[in-house]
Amino acid sequence: MTIKAGDRIPSATLMEMKDGKPTPVSTDDFFKDKKVAVFALPGAFTPTCSAKHLPGFVQHADEIRKKGVDAIACISVNDAFVMGAWGQQQGAEGKVHMLADGNGDFTRALGLEMDATKFGMGKRSQRFSMIVDHGVVKQLNVEEPGAFSVSSAEHMLKQL
Repeated sequence: MTIKAGDRIPSATLMEMKDGKPTPVSTDDFFKDKKVAVFALPGAFTPTCSAKHLPGFVQHADEIRKKGVDAIACISVNDAFVMGAWGQQQGAEGKVHMLADGNGDFTRALGLEMDATKFGMGKRSQRFSMIVDHGVVKQLNVEEPGAFSVSSAEHMLKQL
């Protein structure tokens, strides 16, 4: 079942590079007592993700925060090393938390997994964004396959 507005974020452990090493991030702790802008994408270093999705949130990070958001998180079914390197390459440090869902456990728990095996990518996340307030989903925007519009930073700014 796919998560929806009003649902609580599932408990899971993501990973984030800190001080050069993968560090566990509990979703219970990360989403507690704050408003978080989340976006997820099929893969680091992939074309739309690198040209539009992550850069939009990096570019608009200050505007998003000014609208009452405490943290911005990018989640992908990649390992923490890849997410850390991609975040550095994209200038995300200090703007966007690059959270790795290496085994896809969190993505599966959200009900937002997609099968990209025919592209040689295995199981990945659908492209989506959501606004989470104190661990509860307030807005969820899931893209149609191959689309990029409702999960963009610009769309989220209109929702905040």
